This record gives sequence, C-alpha cells and structure tokens, in this order.
Amino acid sequence: MAAIEQEKTDLVEVLSSELDASITLKKERRMWVEIDSKKIVDVCLKALQLGFEHLSTISAVDWLEEGRFELVYHLWSYKYRTSLNIKTKIDRNKPSISSINSIWDTYAETCERECHELFGINFEGNSNLTPLFLEDWQGPPPFLKDFNWREYTLKEHYKEENPREQVYFEVKK
Repeated sequence: MAAIEQEKTDLVEVLSSELDASITLKKERRMWVEIDSKKIVDVCLKALQLGFEHLSTISAVDWLEEGRFELVYHLWSYKYRTSLNIKTKIDRNKPSISSINSIWDTYAETCERECHELFGINFEGNSNLTPLFLEDWQGPPPFLKDFNWREYTLKEHYKEENPREQVYFEVKK
C-alpha cells in the first residue's frame, strides 16, 4: 500500500515539475491542474509524453457571471490508472483556444466540434468545426446560460394562431 501511495506522490511531483504547474490530487486516481489557456497544446503534449495517452473528453462550463468559459480536458493514463484533468479559462466574449487536434487527432476534433456547436467556442487550428447534432440550427449556441431555450422553441416551432398550440402561449402570459 505504501508503494502505491509513494508512486502517486512521485507522479504528482513529476507532473508538477514537467508541466510547470501545481497538481492537486483530489481523490485517489484523480489529478487536477489549472493552466493558462495559451499553454494548452504544450501541456497536453507533455501529458501525453508522460503517459496520459487517452483523451476521454473535453467539457465546458459557462461561468456567465465571470464572463468566462472553463474548459476541462479529461485525460487518462493506462500505465498509472489515473486521470489528469486540465482546467483552463477563456474569455466568453471571444471564446477561442488552440486546438489539440494535432495531438489526439479525430477524437479531439469531435470533442472540439461538440464544444464549438453547443457553446460557440472556436478551436484555432481545427478545420472541421461542422455541426454534430444541430444540422439546421440557426439560433445561438444552445448551452449558453443566458440562452432562453423555451422562448426560442416557442418562437421557432409554435404558432399562436394554431388552436392546438395556444396553450403554450397562455402559459407565457
């Protein structure tokens, strides 16, 4: 048991040193690091070299009050059986970050396409940010916290003059 704990401590120290960032071990097998968004490609490349070969997903959080998006890159190491979650924040008004497509290829492209479609985040260097789910979508990115999807749906898909749909408009009044 002590050997496993020492291995985790050693891994945290190596990652902290190599990534030039503070690594937090929040739970067993779950490490977190916060970085500047300009370092995302370098940090992901270094994490891959250190054994975090699997990109599980990229998630986004809309911090409306802060005017920022938080991106979390979820990586997994089969060697260490440990996840490394890389957090970074970008400006919500100009949501743009470098693509990691050159590191994890098609899967990174798909994750970036999803964040682009649902949050409006631009991934510089990803030449395929085409829609995955919302092929004919004309509205704003639907996962933004200030997007009123009920109002949008009512406006785009219901007609007040249709007797069967009038009930939806009565609820709004």
